[in-house]
Amino acid sequence: MKLDAIDKRILRALQHNGRMQNTELAQAVGLSASPCLRRVKLLEDAGIIDQYVALLKPSKIQLGLPIFVRVTLDRQDTATVEHFAAEVARLPEVMECHLMSGNYDYLLRVVTANLEEYQRFQMEYLTTIHGVRYVQTEIPLKQIKQTTAFPL
Repeated sequence: MKLDAIDKRILRALQHNGRMQNTELAQAVGLSASPCLRRVKLLEDAGIIDQYVALLKPSKIQLGLPIFVRVTLDRQDTATVEHFAAEVARLPEVMECHLMSGNYDYLLRVVTANLEEYQRFQMEYLTTIHGVRYVQTEIPLKQIKQTTAFPL
């Protein structure tokens, strides 16, 4: 599905407020309600709109410590890579996991309440995964920007 200017306006608006009522959305993008609703449905059916979620403030739910973790595996064969990915997918502290090219194999974004909780997570879960050779932890000092909205 090729996106036109109206589709992009719809997506921009919904990225900033996914709970926007259809009439409000239609007015914001310059359509009447029925055509706007049809377009949103098409965007959903095409998989462009994947899901609607509530974004939580980490500090309000005691998960205010973001941590970036670089993981190097013993081997990069299919079995080791797939095993690590499957194990990490089960860990709720891992918010993102990316298979990387370069000097390390995976980059994780982990959230915990504090350093003690991260240490427990690393020692009890992350470093016990078969195939993990090296873990490098990086703790950000200050968040400069975070967004969930794609530039359309």
